[in-house]
Amino acid sequence: MKIARYEDMDDMSKDMMREIGSIGTGNAATALSGILGVDVEMSLPKVEILGYNEVVEYLGDPEELISGVLVQMSGNVNGIMLFVMKLDFIDEVSKLMLHKSINDYSEMGEMEISAATEVGNIIISSYVLSLSKLADIEISLSVPGFAINMLGAIMTVPMAELGYESDKIMMISGKCVMGQKNVESNLLMLPDIESLNYLMDRLVTSI
Repeated sequence: MKIARYEDMDDMSKDMMREIGSIGTGNAATALSGILGVDVEMSLPKVEILGYNEVVEYLGDPEELISGVLVQMSGNVNGIMLFVMKLDFIDEVSKLMLHKSINDYSEMGEMEISAATEVGNIIISSYVLSLSKLADIEISLSVPGFAINMLGAIMTVPMAELGYESDKIMMISGKCVMGQKNVESNLLMLPDIESLNYLMDRLVTSI
């Protein structure tokens, strides 16, 4: 059955995305362990369909400074992926990769931004690769972009990209343990509706 909105996704569709998320987070944890030099564990993801305002409320204060890694999807699936990172996540990545603590975003230089972008891109790529393999489709990813801004401003990006199609976002959230540090992991996935329908059809056929 074709859907017209994100919120039309049934429990089976969400379960399929959750299964893909589980595989993707497992692959991401393995890849991150290699570059960070510590054991990385990622919890089973929670998949939710939320409104833009609900996502902002879930993630924190609209005026809180956060960072994000944004990647465009193209090929069989078109849309965007946005990995949201708070300061504690950035700090832990910087300490493990660069042996430098980050107490404020103003302390981030080119090296720190590059490290954070690499980690965000690994998590996004791991999820998309799992999706591609299970659905037997091709998804190309753009060069990742990195931004620091208020949470509310960061969230205007997906609104501007796909808000004309839906006021909902698919959020894949969980916990990430890097070494001994427990931090949040929040990935926002926004395929356009045509791509989402194609993806669901492929997954039903493939799984």
